[in-house]
Amino acid sequence: MTTIRMRAIYKTMRKIINLIIESKIFSSPTTNKMVLVTSGNEVPTMSQSKTVCVIGAGPSGLVSARELKKEGHKVVVMEQNEDVGGQWLYQPNVEEEDPLGKFKTQKVHSSVYSSLRLTTPREIMGFSDFPFTAKEGRDTRRFPGHEELWLYLKDFCQVFGLREMIRFNVRVDFVGMVNDDNDDDDSTKRWMVKSVEKKTGEVIEELFDAVVVATGHYAYPRLPSIKGMDYWKRKQLHSHVYRVPDPFRDEVVVVVGCSTSGQDISIELTGVAKEVHLSAKPLDIPRGLSKVISNHKNLHLCPQIESLEEEGRVNFVDGSCVVADTILYCTGYWYKFPFLESKRRVEVDDNRVGPLFEHTFSPFLSPSLSFVGIPRKLIGFPFFESQAKWIAKLLSGKTSLPPSDQMMQSISDFYRSREADGIPKRNTHDIADFNYSDKYADYIGFPHLEGWRKELCLSAILNSLENLETYRDSWDDDDLLQETLRNPYFTQLSTP
Repeated sequence: MTTIRMRAIYKTMRKIINLIIESKIFSSPTTNKMVLVTSGNEVPTMSQSKTVCVIGAGPSGLVSARELKKEGHKVVVMEQNEDVGGQWLYQPNVEEEDPLGKFKTQKVHSSVYSSLRLTTPREIMGFSDFPFTAKEGRDTRRFPGHEELWLYLKDFCQVFGLREMIRFNVRVDFVGMVNDDNDDDDSTKRWMVKSVEKKTGEVIEELFDAVVVATGHYAYPRLPSIKGMDYWKRKQLHSHVYRVPDPFRDEVVVVVGCSTSGQDISIELTGVAKEVHLSAKPLDIPRGLSKVISNHKNLHLCPQIESLEEEGRVNFVDGSCVVADTILYCTGYWYKFPFLESKRRVEVDDNRVGPLFEHTFSPFLSPSLSFVGIPRKLIGFPFFESQAKWIAKLLSGKTSLPPSDQMMQSISDFYRSREADGIPKRNTHDIADFNYSDKYADYIGFPHLEGWRKELCLSAILNSLENLETYRDSWDDDDLLQETLRNPYFTQLSTP
């Protein structure tokens, strides 16, 4: 090779290097294609396209798929039902489901009952670029029924072209890491996902670079431990399988649990049942519930259950008792991930999923394993959207997580703060704090919750505490509502 030719080659190589530096061109190790990154003031990063399995096509799974798709990842969504929606896909046929939900494998995922309506106004529910606006010919109420939210999710799926990524009627049976020895090199981590085609029984094994768990948290019934419960011979069921009030006509029903579902179902049952006894741990109830009890002569507030007797007697801790036909447990749900094999690096302990950094990442398996939709008692859809954006950008290499020891320290600090506030472990993921959502948003560069979302949410909560039976149809924040509807979010980003 002549000296002149060598100089020419060297000169060409220098030009290529300068072009890479000046134009921010990088080669993707996954696709072997050149990618131009235009990140403004951000540090130039390598854009990586990964194969990602999203488990669940409910709200958190759909928004995760959308954000991953926007980042250029190849996404497969696995959904056990025949359509999108998750919990919001109403399933009326519960005859084959275990009434108490004790079986490991369930036939019914949704816990939505026929009359269920949203507890928050539709205006605050929408994703950041897809308002949940009323549509002519549909349920236009501010607090619509469950079908309206399901239709909103179907619209979201259609507008953003998500359906082509979803495999329906597919149950995920196993998720586990295939190269677990390479703990220090995340680029080599891959996940085996085994799924079953429910109609044919075909088992499929596939490898993915990352897995996003978006299975929700209202599917596995949580039951109390009550003396005599296993021997009580009359009807017992969890609200997971409650759909309509007619089967309880002329019965004496004890409803255990004073949560939103316990209150709503108790009110509905007063229209058909002979008596409804609402058993609550704290008897210091909101004024709105007191009004309801005063308005319904067959609705009675009772303390916690002490024991059950075979012939149907229900004994309460204050010494009172009632002979009941049915006990309906509105006692919440467990977080469960029966398909996940993490070698104990992610576990559920007294309904605390962890350790998870910001309720999303295991410090030992991040970012290739993540969870979306675990936090409760917040304005869910915008929060889950911010989680999804964070995951998508992490997987494409545009941002990074702190070292695992720092993440563990953050988790420990969070646990201590919850304990200091007197919050039981089982309520670790019940946030109930606007400030947390904003703090989280700052952490990942997502906008704060809009002021109008916070105000409308707070207004609805206060109204429900005062007027439990009527707050969904009567409110006093019309001025705030009208001002909100003039916001560009609604006027410029109207739902297609």
